Amino acid sequence: MRVTADRDRCVGAGQCTLLSPEVFDQDDDGLVVVLRDEPAEDLHDEVHQAIDLCPSRSLRLAD
Repeated sequence: MRVTADRDRCVGAGQCTLLSPEVFDQDDDGLVVVLRDEPAEDLHDEVHQAIDLCPSRSLRLAD
C-alpha cells in the first residue's frame, strides 16, 4: 500500500492526523503531510479510515 495526498485539495480538517498520527501530520498552514507513504501493515486499517473520512478526498491509495 502506498499513500499519497493532494495538498491542493486538502482543506486542513485534520481528520487524518487524528486517526493515524504515525502516517499523517499537518504543516504550518494546516495542510496534510504524509509521514509514511508506505505504512506498516498494522496501520492499514487506520489509514483506510482516514482516507474514508477525509472531507476533501485528498488522500489516495495505490497498490
